[in-house]
Amino acid sequence: MGEEEAAAAAARVAEQARELQDAAAGLLSRSSAEEEALRRRAAALGAELARLRKAAAHADSDKVEEDLDRATCLISDGDIAALLPSKTHGTFLKMFLGPVNLRAPRKEVQLKVKEEYNSYRVCYNCTIDDNL
Repeated sequence: MGEEEAAAAAARVAEQARELQDAAAGLLSRSSAEEEALRRRAAALGAELARLRKAAAHADSDKVEEDLDRATCLISDGDIAALLPSKTHGTFLKMFLGPVNLRAPRKEVQLKVKEEYNSYRVCYNCTIDDNL
């Protein structure tokens, strides 16, 4: 794969990730059939991104890496992440939290969970400090 082809493919993947991000943001108002189609697109785009990462490993183009990183961020941190199956968590985390889904579909929910966790952590640390 030449450097120009890699740059074009990386730009294409970045553009597809942006389009998929826009589609995922409007998911709440769509039907379950549209949700399943977006899930398939997200999985296919993730596979395409992984394939391009392997192919671009030999190219020394910063533009290619930048586009691939941008697409990865959109897929893993954006609204697209809610469409992908959640990754398995470690044994300690499962024991500590129990059967909890740690991936929240909306940003408001993510912030609420984070706020609750931080308040729990502060209370727990205060309790530990008082006992010492």
